Amino acid sequence: MPDKKCTENEQNDCVMPVRSANPIRARSLIRDNLEKQAGCLNLIHSRMPNIKVFSGTSHPDLAQRIVDRLGIDLGKVVTKKFSNLETCVEIGESVRGEDVYIVQSGSGEINDNLMELLIMINACKIASASRVTAVIPCFPYARQDKKDKLAGSEENAESKKLAKKNYDWKFRANAQSRAPISAKLVANMLSVAGADHIITMDLHASQIQGFFDIPVDNLYAEPAVLKWIKENIPEWKNSIIVSPDAGGAKRVTSIADRLNVEFALIHKERKKANEVASMVLVGDVKDKIAILVDDMADTCGTIVHAADRLVEAGATKVYAILTHGIFSGPAISRINNACFEAVVVTNTIPQDGHMRDCPKIQCIDVSMMFAEAVRRTHNGESVSYLFSNVPY
Repeated sequence: MPDKKCTENEQNDCVMPVRSANPIRARSLIRDNLEKQAGCLNLIHSRMPNIKVFSGTSHPDLAQRIVDRLGIDLGKVVTKKFSNLETCVEIGESVRGEDVYIVQSGSGEINDNLMELLIMINACKIASASRVTAVIPCFPYARQDKKDKLAGSEENAESKKLAKKNYDWKFRANAQSRAPISAKLVANMLSVAGADHIITMDLHASQIQGFFDIPVDNLYAEPAVLKWIKENIPEWKNSIIVSPDAGGAKRVTSIADRLNVEFALIHKERKKANEVASMVLVGDVKDKIAILVDDMADTCGTIVHAADRLVEAGATKVYAILTHGIFSGPAISRINNACFEAVVVTNTIPQDGHMRDCPKIQCIDVSMMFAEAVRRTHNGESVSYLFSNVPY
């Protein structure tokens, strides 16, 4: 097959139909055209852009694990702040025509890290990168995905109390909300910055994918969670999977079905953000190992109250498995004082400090899932295998 560059006439031959009165001559022309087409395809594949992976400052350890898995080096980038705290990013190597992946999680100083990600995307895009993919293990502002709050004025606060007292749900539903849909705003910012593709994990609400006009691959921690349960809980066949709120029912039923065990859920009602008022358990956990599963834990008020409720209902042991362990405010002290056997999180957010402060916290490494997603995306392969399997 020819290695040389196709001339204009040869490129035309690749697509022109074969016409000849002589059948033998026609077959010969078809064979020649097929060989020329293969040469053109080889030329296209040889031009396929190389891969470059850059890391933001939010989670360099995860980015390093990803590139180690891919067998490449981390791209050179310099991030600094001016005296007025403006973020400055300089890409330290050429990205012209390259397939660029930027790893930045929504953790730590979220607003600074988000701005840094946007600047890095734009810097690569205007430096003529072929494609820029944002790898965002924990998507920022994912909890602000709908307008479901009443406005914060005194009038509406009184209306909310009155509605709750009189159970006038229709009145509450009609009350005007002025809450933002910040997840949509973040989606718009990423698109405008120049992102061509998003890779993330366990979005708080799957409909966030619809906020984007670009492809979004929402990976699941479920395969890694199933693997951890089978390897670290000897009596897992006598377990029950519990969702700490109604919104996670679909998540726990999927895990319970794959483990062939029962599930339960807890209905919670909040007085205000980060503060739970009451909990009602739906399901029988007596004499079983309860495994609480949720997508994230922030101040850990919900899962601690849920664990106490499960123990009251007769659960022998309680585990908590969370995809994103934010652990802000009093979270660590609450976990230390709670009745958990273990609180298991993934490393979508850095956990080294949390694990030092709390011996109950254990970490599942999901870098291989992101590395495989990057490899498959770069090679134009399907990533649906990762929805139900852990790559080795």
